[in-house]
Amino acid sequence: MAGYNKLILVGNLTRDPEHKQLPSGQTVCRLGLAINRPYYNKQTAAMVQEVCYIDIDVWGSQADSCKQFLEKGRSILVEGRLKFDSWDDQQGQKRSKHSVVADRVIFLGSQGGQDRNDDVLAAVRSDMSHDASENSMLENSLSSQIKTIKARGRSAQPAANNNQQASFSAGEVDYADTPPFADEFPF
Repeated sequence: MAGYNKLILVGNLTRDPEHKQLPSGQTVCRLGLAINRPYYNKQTAAMVQEVCYIDIDVWGSQADSCKQFLEKGRSILVEGRLKFDSWDDQQGQKRSKHSVVADRVIFLGSQGGQDRNDDVLAAVRSDMSHDASENSMLENSLSSQIKTIKARGRSAQPAANNNQQASFSAGEVDYADTPPFADEFPF
């Protein structure tokens, strides 16, 4: 059975990055991320902040950039995969937790001014340059898929439903759905 394991998270660092170099020479940086989710509680008629804390492991040259440019409180976007770890603690009890292995870390916001932002952008670009050909292939694939979907939409003709005239042009779809979970939106 095929699986798909991809996460995109945006949050703030809860602590300064912990950077280590392994005996193999590979570098790893562990980040603590807090992700806030505001929602409206109907029972109490109040806005509630739900916070999720998660550890992020960043490897290689991105780990070095994270060590150099990130600090507690900084906003980041992380693209990666979920990982499950289990181990025995010092008392011999089974322990486990989920963490994220980062494929890509994007630094958001500014705490050090424009010069620092320029340095950060340069570091991110250099980290991501090794993925340039992969990104190009992905962009081409997505572009092709979008063109195919648009072509299908143009060829579809809107049909009248219950003697009502469709008021949209070819290629557009009229969805009469109401937004789900409207009571949980913070606005």
